[in-house]
Amino acid sequence: MDVIRVATLNCWGLKYVSRDRRERIAAIADAFSNSDHDIVALQELWVEGDYNEIRSAVSHRLPYAKRFLSGALGAGLAIFTKWPIISTSVTPYSLNGEPIDVAGGDWFVGKAVGSIVIMHPILGKVQVFDTHLYAKGGEDGPEYKRAHRLVNAWEFAKVVRQAAELGNYVIALGDFNSVPSSLPMRVILDHAGLFDAWTVSHNYVSPPSEVISPVDGIVKYGVTADSPLNSYRDPKPSLDPLVRMYQGKRLDYILFRRPNHPFHNPPIPKLECQDSKVIFTTLIPRNNCSFSDHFGVEATFAIDMPEAANRPAPETNDILKSTASIWAREASEMSLTSVSAVLGALQAAYRVSWGRSRRELTTFAICILALLILTFGSMALAVPWVNPILVLFTIAITWLATTMLYEGFIFGNWERRALRSTLEDLELHKQALVEHFSQE
Repeated sequence: MDVIRVATLNCWGLKYVSRDRRERIAAIADAFSNSDHDIVALQELWVEGDYNEIRSAVSHRLPYAKRFLSGALGAGLAIFTKWPIISTSVTPYSLNGEPIDVAGGDWFVGKAVGSIVIMHPILGKVQVFDTHLYAKGGEDGPEYKRAHRLVNAWEFAKVVRQAAELGNYVIALGDFNSVPSSLPMRVILDHAGLFDAWTVSHNYVSPPSEVISPVDGIVKYGVTADSPLNSYRDPKPSLDPLVRMYQGKRLDYILFRRPNHPFHNPPIPKLECQDSKVIFTTLIPRNNCSFSDHFGVEATFAIDMPEAANRPAPETNDILKSTASIWAREASEMSLTSVSAVLGALQAAYRVSWGRSRRELTTFAICILALLILTFGSMALAVPWVNPILVLFTIAITWLATTMLYEGFIFGNWERRALRSTLEDLELHKQALVEHFSQE
């Protein structure tokens, strides 16, 4: 039976910031060069030299590669594959945090979803997606705190769904910064019709009722981040209840689905997940550090070839009935409850954005007033040693005023228009669901 082996890893490769980056990138390159994966998707591979190092190391097995560029510093996404790439695309997410959040940096790197279409000898066109969703917001507290991640999830789900509607098999990999039960993952799985490789290849394990070991967190629950076994985890006890319960979080996924066609005559091959496991859980030999601050995930897909059907071509009425049933199934994938939850979160985020912009523009106005006072005050003061101090104050206030104007006016309108666009999309989708259900 033919199989496809895929893997994903967040490399944590930010230059000057990520610890032990050079040693870790070399170890990651060596590990993948000796692996049997057919497709590898990486995230946070920011430095071009690191990408070239990995590409050179794996080229004997994965000769085709694509690095995706987006934002000021690049999307940090790269895909390596065994099969020829026939097309590529990158879709930057409309919301990636605030420009004032320099420490977070998501706005500057331009997080996105990149994809390649490969020509598989049996399946034909397979579209492989690689993504990294917005990080901040956590998992608890009001859902509007994760509004940017929800917008990412909706935009990701739309491009994946479109790929399947075009007749492509889909394999989606990446760091989704969301636990399995979260609203962003419900949006992605339900609207795009994706299956989670880990879930379909493992028996359900109920949440732990007592403290479990870090190894059980990985083996039973697929933990990929914040594990005590990772050398880069904060040594302080975590306050996050999910981290304490599962000994980490599962944030990295491999998702898949078949093409969306009302009729397949003859039937097309099935793509089924045989196995999925967490990888890169050990320390790098001789360096005593983990490969990254995340663990990776790999999955093995089997290609099941159905027997050729000798049935006659379907009648027109059969096609219409089949198409209608498929629409009904897809339209009900994302429940009204999920749609309403996303709408509520984004509407709350819209109001928060308005309030923040008003405060920032008020600060801008105060800064302008302060600059006027400093300007006329310096003219009235004849004390020489005071002037340098006033110049420093003027520079600081000018910087603050410029920042508040950009944040409050330019970014504020940018954010609200992106939220409004997604809200309108979801309202239309909800209306279609309501009308469909009312006809049943």
